[in-house]
Amino acid sequence: MRLRVAAAKGAELMPLRFVVVALVLLLFGCGPGSTSNTPSTSITPSGITANNTLVDGTSVNHLMKASGDVIVNLMDACDPETFNAPPPAGAGPGTCERNGGVTFQNFIEQLMRFGAIGAWHMAPPNSNLLVGQHFLAVNHGGEVHTFTEVEEFGGGIVPALNNLAHTPVEAPECKALEDDDFIKPGATYQSDTEEESGDEKYQCCIHPWMRLTAHIREK
Repeated sequence: MRLRVAAAKGAELMPLRFVVVALVLLLFGCGPGSTSNTPSTSITPSGITANNTLVDGTSVNHLMKASGDVIVNLMDACDPETFNAPPPAGAGPGTCERNGGVTFQNFIEQLMRFGAIGAWHMAPPNSNLLVGQHFLAVNHGGEVHTFTEVEEFGGGIVPALNNLAHTPVEAPECKALEDDDFIKPGATYQSDTEEESGDEKYQCCIHPWMRLTAHIREK
């Protein structure tokens, strides 16, 4: 069900601090075995195993030119000091590896209010490519992400984030993730070759509002 914060005249609101505590426990208190699709370590970003190649900007450009891949940038703006704080104040050590301007509390507050956070996104959200090409997803953020092809956009592997993003039903493809589907900060991920023309959908299976629609055409 969706989490809601409601106020009635003359009624006392629950302090935001306690709301944040409850959400943190939901978001990051899940350990191995808590869901059927849990990776081999944990569904928390700090515990996910991600076997991706770390590259710099020059290497990305070289890979793109050599292979004809189409670049997709995975972005976030996590603040390491607050995201890496122990729960319930943060998500735990190792969650965020790069500097950003959004504190953990603001992250939760914005999700509660809007169901999405613009700083967490795929760029561009729409992309054109040819049959026979790949996507090269580059994680420029500080958190772990996925770049997962789905039949229809849906929720990801963190139930509380799904509720806040108004996508309570997990996309079936997110149930079958493997360790190397998780893209750590600074790493790249190459998608499967596009074999047919038409439209395809991709999303992050951790932050399900991060989405891309691909428009594929014949050469």
